[in-house]
Amino acid sequence: MTRAQQNTRRTRRHQRLEGMTLVEIMIVVIIMALIATAVGVAVLPQLEKARIKSTRTDAQTIRSAVTMYLADHAGERCPTIEDLISDAALDRNKRTTDAWEREFQVQCDDGNISVVSAGPDGQFGSEDDTQ
Repeated sequence: MTRAQQNTRRTRRHQRLEGMTLVEIMIVVIIMALIATAVGVAVLPQLEKARIKSTRTDAQTIRSAVTMYLADHAGERCPTIEDLISDAALDRNKRTTDAWEREFQVQCDDGNISVVSAGPDGQFGSEDDTQ
């Protein structure tokens, strides 16, 4: 065998060893998909809990603003979010919607103030409403 033939064989052998087969690529893709699925299963329930907690915090901030507004405006009706912002009882930079981007419902009954979010389902009066 000549020297040129030996070099050609050696080059071909190195080229075969450097590439990846389709099976190897598919195994890597499957492993990555399994990892992504596991992360999704672990993270999505935590995201919903975080949204509920954030909504409760925002509702408490609005409830405090309503209390301040009613202390300054005795005898007036229950304020809307717009009333609170225009009167500077609520900062414009504060979040005025729940975590699902829906408006809060503000209710004042006999000195009892409630700020309610429709919750994840978007329907007021259901069991997932957040206060």
